[in-house]
Amino acid sequence: MAATIQVVLQHDVDNVGKSGDLVKVRPGYARNFLLPRSLAVPATTAQVHRIAHEKAVALAKGEKLKKASRDLAAKLSGLTITIVRTAGDDGKLFGSVTTKEVEVAIKALGLEVDRKKMHLADPIRAIGTYEIPLKLLSDITATIKVEVTKK
Repeated sequence: MAATIQVVLQHDVDNVGKSGDLVKVRPGYARNFLLPRSLAVPATTAQVHRIAHEKAVALAKGEKLKKASRDLAAKLSGLTITIVRTAGDDGKLFGSVTTKEVEVAIKALGLEVDRKKMHLADPIRAIGTYEIPLKLLSDITATIKVEVTKK
């Protein structure tokens, strides 16, 4: 009997490999653990080609997403949003401006941005100009300017 057999992992398995990897494992481990739980499939030519195709499709989707994020970042970088709020004589707002209001203002301009990608440490509580960074992807960021004015 063979000392090892090759399988293609369908899910991440600790101490073995990640999804899509072609790995060599002991026959008993494959037969008794990986295959019954659908964590892996035998490494046939068809399975290897299927995994290669899925990786190519995922890579193409990733590149398309990066391009869309770069375009959005270019549009957002030069953007200045004005929000009008009631404020006291000392410049403090009655209430605050949160990422939700900024998201609504951006949507009014026709752009889609998730407010969870905005990194605002604390809500804006005073009149002034603020820069809010947006992390669109792990390596793509944009900064928008929010100008809060008195009503």
